[in-house]
Amino acid sequence: MNHYSKSTKRGIFIFALLLLAIFVAPDLIQYFRPKPEIRIEQWSNVERQVTEKLNRESYFDYRKDRKKKHYSRPLSRFNPNDYGLEDWMALGLSEKQSAIVLKFTSRKIYSNEELKRIFVIPDELFNLIKDSTFYPERTKNLDKYTEYKLEQKLIVVAINRASLDDLLQAQDITIFDAKQIIRTRDNFGGFYSLSQLSEVWQATPEKIAVWEKYIQIDPENIRTININTASVKELSYHPYISWNLANSLVKLRSQNGFYKELREIKKSVLMTDELYEKLKHYLTIE
Repeated sequence: MNHYSKSTKRGIFIFALLLLAIFVAPDLIQYFRPKPEIRIEQWSNVERQVTEKLNRESYFDYRKDRKKKHYSRPLSRFNPNDYGLEDWMALGLSEKQSAIVLKFTSRKIYSNEELKRIFVIPDELFNLIKDSTFYPERTKNLDKYTEYKLEQKLIVVAINRASLDDLLQAQDITIFDAKQIIRTRDNFGGFYSLSQLSEVWQATPEKIAVWEKYIQIDPENIRTININTASVKELSYHPYISWNLANSLVKLRSQNGFYKELREIKKSVLMTDELYEKLKHYLTIE
């Protein structure tokens, strides 16, 4: 039977302790180590981006809510014709909107139907004030001459020299439609016929019937183009003249000399009788 010396036994014991320490010590250290606090800078890029996005969305939602218009109910019954700029602004309209309302009420309105037609008053505000309004009675028993004079005050605009403000004086024409009418007029160089109102953007038969009550054609104010001096580019700017037609008209002028009569432009193979009837209002042979 073999016997180990004391030094050998001591070595074996120490070796066993070292093995035990190697396997057990990491678990003990992890168990007793204090849990570290997770800081924002230690988050992953993805986590940080998600958080920032949520914060931005919350901020913009807040800004959006602040931009929402808040309208107020009037404190008592009122006649819209008696309200001033500050009164309408107190209900929630902007200064510009209030000024437009005053343009309408300066001519007097007599019902909520007329009030609602004032395009700058939103439905939300109208619903708040419609039950608080009262109006003066219309004047009755007018003689024929007075009725005629009142009818004359309905504003008839010479469209080819009218400004946007002039057109907005006419009842029932919204600022959007007025801008489209003016834009179309400027593109043409003027209107020669009320039928051209059908070429206005978003015109409808119902709208045109209303516009015609307030618009007067003044053909003497149409802007014309001299067919004997205009370039292809200048001619092609007109909505009724394509680039090919403009080129054809200039070539005819180069080949035959200046036009002596306007109807000579009908020699172009691209000119139709219908198109000529339109263009004769916009071309001259000066």
